[in-house]
Amino acid sequence: MREGLERSARKRFIGLGLFTPERIRRLIQAGFAAACVLAGWRLHLFLLWARGEAADFVPRPPLAEGFLPISALLGLKKLLLSAQWDLIHPAGLVILLAALATAILSRKGFCGYVCPVGLLSNGMERLGRRLGTLRRPPKWIDWPIMAVKYGFLGFFLYSILGMSLPQVDAFLSSPYNLTADARMLDFFQDISRVGIGVLVALVLGSLLVPNLWCRNLCPYGALLGLLALASPVAVRRDTDACNGCGRCSRACPMAIRVQETKRVNSPECMGCLSCVQACKDGCLSVSLGRRRMPWITMGLAALLIMLGAWLLAEAAGVWQSPIPAHMLRMFYTLPL
Repeated sequence: MREGLERSARKRFIGLGLFTPERIRRLIQAGFAAACVLAGWRLHLFLLWARGEAADFVPRPPLAEGFLPISALLGLKKLLLSAQWDLIHPAGLVILLAALATAILSRKGFCGYVCPVGLLSNGMERLGRRLGTLRRPPKWIDWPIMAVKYGFLGFFLYSILGMSLPQVDAFLSSPYNLTADARMLDFFQDISRVGIGVLVALVLGSLLVPNLWCRNLCPYGALLGLLALASPVAVRRDTDACNGCGRCSRACPMAIRVQETKRVNSPECMGCLSCVQACKDGCLSVSLGRRRMPWITMGLAALLIMLGAWLLAEAAGVWQSPIPAHMLRMFYTLPL
């Protein structure tokens, strides 16, 4: 039976040539990262026009609103309380809803396949492995560090839930929120010494602790991880076939002890399938309930959810803000 499983594993990955879970994931991540870089460049060109520093008009890129999670969460509250879509940063709400959907249908696939910050964090994790600097913290310190992101999440949710609808509307329509994308871009284009220090600390820390940002600090990932606990999709381990070698756990970028559980239902799992690829016995698989699914469905689901959300939003008219650019322009000329 063991030999049959090994042959099955080889057929799934070696027989597919370049199409392994890790390579498919990197391809999807690279595509979304390229889209984000393009959006950042177009936002830069838009701001040059808005501030009177360039004559050529470039439309404000809606994708940049994906980097405004607080505005998106407030937009979601407005939608739930009033059944009205936020028209200031409508694409931000679309991206948030799509990310929540990936948590249910692809195990926090937004983090594993879409988020460009996750791509950078995973890259630092791989570099740390190659340099030999990466160390997994012992449990007694791992849990307190991991609790930081839940503290951030609790603070943001407490603040947002405590706001009334008039307060939400006041914030969403404020000059601060109207120009939030400019503030975000200016932070990186004219970064302070403190900001540089924080980024350097995160980079160095990511060479020591696996996926420091994603696993320990990101409140967005914490929210998606909690929602993913209700997902019917998960990696399942065949306990009869498993020999307990631990390859799966060592391969997991989120430090999940895969070989100790029958169904990986951790809030840290982002559906990357590094564990499935690492298993030489073929005893790990993607499952929907108890039904075995092709491994490629994990990344494909995240990709289709994000692209589908964009197409539906375009068709429904809730991707582009209806506010005319010349009206927005006067807000961008104000001191930030």
